[in-house]
Amino acid sequence: MDHEVAALIGAQSFSVSPWTRQGAVILSHAGEHALGWTALGLLGAALDHEQRRPWLRATATVVGAHAVSVVAKRVARRHRPSDPRIQVLVATPSDWSFPSSHAASTTAAAVAYSRLLRRRWPLFSIPVMMTSRVIVGVHYPSDVLAGALIGAVMGRWVAPSRAVSGS
Repeated sequence: MDHEVAALIGAQSFSVSPWTRQGAVILSHAGEHALGWTALGLLGAALDHEQRRPWLRATATVVGAHAVSVVAKRVARRHRPSDPRIQVLVATPSDWSFPSSHAASTTAAAVAYSRLLRRRWPLFSIPVMMTSRVIVGVHYPSDVLAGALIGAVMGRWVAPSRAVSGS
């Protein structure tokens, strides 16, 4: 755990820019309860009539990844970082940190939506959200890695399987 505290403190020291910290706070709010990703998926379903069902299935994948992470949190019961050197920049809905629900839902959305859109660019959101959760001081690195693993498995397993191009 000590190496994770050191990594977290290092990430916060590295992100000294107020813009970086403010961006991490904004991402935290946008990713809360997977609402942003769910809204994006529902928008896709509303706008892409031809692929409404795959969009709805992908959106359900995001909600499912969030739910799985919440259940896992209650089983693992790992407390959020509490070292006095860590600056916590956002409020959290619970005391549990493992796994990160933000990382789970973001990764599920990125994987599912990139497959649906046949584009890789949504995948960029994964490391951005993972990093932001550490910067705001509410997750250890292993929390975000575990959340991303849940999201990746669910996004790949449940989401529509279409080829992804590089654009």
